[in-house]
Amino acid sequence: MRPERATKRPSGESAGKPARRSAKQSAVKATAATVAAAKATVKASAKSSATTKPTTKPESRLAMVRRARKINRELAELYPYAHPELDFRNPFELLVATVLSAQTTDLRVNQTTPALFAAYPTPEDMAAAVPEEMEELIRPTGFFRAKTKSLIGLSVALRDNFGGEVPGRLADLVTLPGVGRKTANVVLGNAFGVPGITVDTHFGRLVRRWKWTEQEDPEKVEAEIATIFPKSEWTMLSHRVVFHGRRICHARKPACGACPIAPLCPAYGEGETDPEKARKLLKYEMGGQPGQRLSPPADYPGKPAPALGAG
Repeated sequence: MRPERATKRPSGESAGKPARRSAKQSAVKATAATVAAAKATVKASAKSSATTKPTTKPESRLAMVRRARKINRELAELYPYAHPELDFRNPFELLVATVLSAQTTDLRVNQTTPALFAAYPTPEDMAAAVPEEMEELIRPTGFFRAKTKSLIGLSVALRDNFGGEVPGRLADLVTLPGVGRKTANVVLGNAFGVPGITVDTHFGRLVRRWKWTEQEDPEKVEAEIATIFPKSEWTMLSHRVVFHGRRICHARKPACGACPIAPLCPAYGEGETDPEKARKLLKYEMGGQPGQRLSPPADYPGKPAPALGAG
């Protein structure tokens, strides 16, 4: 009896399974190596990032001051006619108009004060006013009861303590009801020629955008900006910055694409950068519209504002 022959397997079958296992193991090893290499790369990158210094150096104090002064020079060329946008003929009218301007526009104040000053042309007249009658006259400016109380109070103080004259010193002005540093600086700078920085909402917003200061408190803003510019520039600087804030560098949507000082502005790009779209955002004379004063200075290039009820 012949022994049985071993069954012959098809060619390659005996080596096929081990070969497939070997290939699979190689693939797994290759994948593991790739993952390990990737992890090592990420780890090295993270370590490198943690130790690498930023390529952009922080702006030095000297560089900031130079940039700030250049912005002021550019604004002086852009707004050679910058001025207080409240109508007034004497220090008393400017003081009253500035108190009324809180929480409203200069335009609305200018539309309201003609009738107010016709009724109460002097501090003595205003000190003797019937509150309810004054309230009706200044109602369009808002907060008319509180403002009436302040106006009568400051008029009484002017009559009794200062001979019916508006004082020309900061220390005296801030003793008047409703008068703080902002109002005092407006009066000093524009009625008495005493340099002062007026920190209103526009001024504060822009100087922070321009990285001149990080302060929020108006008095601290005033103190820091005063160290950047010579005293002789303070009043006109205030006008130029406020003009720019009202016309181009708006709070919600700055017209970055139409801004002449864009190359100097660290906040460029917060607003509309397309030139055509940005031009449509311009206001007042920059946008071909009336300004805020009913009686603007002779060199003002825009149109006078309409009287109350005229449009």
